[in-house]
Amino acid sequence: MTHQNELPGATPFDTPSAIPSDTLSAALAATDRDRILFDLDGIEDRYADLRRELPQVAVRFAVKACPVDEVLAALAGRGAGFDAASPQEIAQALRTGVPVGSVHYGNTVKSDRSIAEAHRLGVRDFATDSVADVAAIARHAPGARVFCRLATSGTGALWGLSRKYGCSVRDAPVVLAAARAAGLTPAGLSVHVGSQQMTAGAWREAFDSLAGVLTALDLRGIHPDHVNLGGGLPALGYLDRHGQPLDPPLDKILAVIREGTARLQEAAARPLDFVMEPGRHLVADHGAVRAHVARLTTRQQPGGERENWLYLSCGKFNGLYEMDALQYRLVFPTHRPDAPRVPAVIAGPTCDGDDAYGRGHGLVQVPEALASGDPVWALSAGAYATSYLTLGFNGFPPLGYDCVRRSGDR
Repeated sequence: MTHQNELPGATPFDTPSAIPSDTLSAALAATDRDRILFDLDGIEDRYADLRRELPQVAVRFAVKACPVDEVLAALAGRGAGFDAASPQEIAQALRTGVPVGSVHYGNTVKSDRSIAEAHRLGVRDFATDSVADVAAIARHAPGARVFCRLATSGTGALWGLSRKYGCSVRDAPVVLAAARAAGLTPAGLSVHVGSQQMTAGAWREAFDSLAGVLTALDLRGIHPDHVNLGGGLPALGYLDRHGQPLDPPLDKILAVIREGTARLQEAAARPLDFVMEPGRHLVADHGAVRAHVARLTTRQQPGGERENWLYLSCGKFNGLYEMDALQYRLVFPTHRPDAPRVPAVIAGPTCDGDDAYGRGHGLVQVPEALASGDPVWALSAGAYATSYLTLGFNGFPPLGYDCVRRSGDR
């Protein structure tokens, strides 16, 4: 591994997880084009770490987090299944060669046409959170298995998902009873504690809800065979909007999951299987964006103060979508770490005011001597970097990508 401050132009790295691998660093240094780079070995290693920590929980990677064929194939080769949110993602997952039984349709928002297409592709496990959706699944995927998603507060997550998805603990037994009456198999329950969940307490609350619903289902004679713990496991190398390291208590979170699964297993009337849907946890820290400087400017603002703005070739609409909720760790490889620096707002190249971060939050210290064309590396950018690329907003093309391995193969 590269050691702290070995990267030229890097600010100090606060945790080992924030340090890019030698493989990723070498690939970034070797390219002179704007690209997204993925370290497949690093992704596989993170997957292996998770399986070692939670051997009782099967992993179905959330395709939406990184719909890159090579990444999906690498995870499938290690035994992962897939959480898909559309027929297109289902088809992409199946191209890896995984058994169709290892792919589920995890989106509670789906049209009749999408349900029918997923069923045609062979998928038999569907997420649901409403009686209306259950009726549609019964019509267009007869005999399917459904798992009911419970709503969570999303408290403690960078991106809470509390209102769009999931039903209450009181509604869940009604939904699964409707599934049984419609000829479907009420197969499971699921939760999602919110993306980049930063607390162990959110997982405890989720297990409390699951335990309560399992008890209520038992009274109705409904005995699920699995619990889906959803996503929410955090990436480890992010900075918050003020530029401070996010430090998720991963060990505590994993301990709560181990305790929670054991608790549910003891309380259930029949044996339970467990599955989870990590996305960013597996890929974020093993991907990076190579961009370049468009311009470093100093301008007087309407209030009279002067402000530095660093415009990059990549921003919210072409590789760095999550700049609304965090800061990416930036490396300026052609400038020494001890070079004079100035505080700046970081912005992408488009004519959209949202294509920026740092203003009103923490400004970013950047080399004072930056010039147009200088390379910039944005670290821990492997999650959603390809997912949210536009087709060419303002004429700026979507980034290409490369996948690398320790051998240097691409």
